[in-house]
Amino acid sequence: MEGDQGTSDFTLVTRKPCFGLPTACPNCLPAYIYLKLSHLPFQLAFNSTFPDSEELPYFESGTYVAYNNEDGGVIEKLKKDGIVNLDSHLHSLPDYLSLKALILSWLDEALTYEIWVGTEGISASKIYYSDLPWVISKVLFYKQTYLAKNRLGLTKENAEGREKLIYKRASEAYEALSTRLGEHKFLFEDRPSSLDAFFLSHILFTIQVLPETSVLRCKLLEHSNLVRYAEKLKSEFLEASSSSPSPPLHSFPSSFSGKGSKPKSKPKAEKSEEEKKFKKRARFFLAAQFLAVVIYLSVMGGVSSDDLEYEDED
Repeated sequence: MEGDQGTSDFTLVTRKPCFGLPTACPNCLPAYIYLKLSHLPFQLAFNSTFPDSEELPYFESGTYVAYNNEDGGVIEKLKKDGIVNLDSHLHSLPDYLSLKALILSWLDEALTYEIWVGTEGISASKIYYSDLPWVISKVLFYKQTYLAKNRLGLTKENAEGREKLIYKRASEAYEALSTRLGEHKFLFEDRPSSLDAFFLSHILFTIQVLPETSVLRCKLLEHSNLVRYAEKLKSEFLEASSSSPSPPLHSFPSSFSGKGSKPKSKPKAEKSEEEKKFKKRARFFLAAQFLAVVIYLSVMGGVSSDDLEYEDED
């Protein structure tokens, strides 16, 4: 957040910080970094009420809201609506679309595999479910793992082949991006773009969140210029700005929030409609999740986690 701004009309709502990152969610971090690269002053808020919500992150200003699950995501929505567009000069460049495909397809696929399959969810539980009751967190974890495997096209029969292909593509993507970047500060010209936001987010998450045994992390660390690139941008745009006086971080109320940032008390008139909606829905969340657990145990009773993961193939 910019130090010379006492207040801001813009708010980015993300999942909570951990692993030394302002938000450890791989979907939220690019939006945060994009706003930092654009020097747009904004407040950061956290929501842990619905850890599997596809709406997070979202960006709001007054009655305007840009959700992650609409119009290609928060960054694309901000670009389309003219709030902040770092890519207006790039669309005609020949490498733009190819590099975008590498980052948002091959590297995103590899990161999804690592989070939910390759590292067996070591980091996922802390990012998404650590504030939830144990049983509910386990059910949601198995649900998201199942969805991730479907998205990646993983089955019992093709798991080994798909894993090799995913890591092969990731390795090729790192090689291509390393060559393209060289020792430049940004991926294109001498100014940041949304691709820098996505790629920087990927590098920081891979290095700081994934365990040392991660295959993807090891492949990334083979390219020293990519690591230097991330360190420079992190120092200039994330650490430098966060060391300046800025509006305090705050957290939206959650029925499970037992730790982390506490919200500052605010007059009722200042609460956004979205915050009111979350508060209203939160009272039903425990009951709904408990019912999901009951149904899960009833239907899946006696079924192992491996059977669940490949249930659609049986």
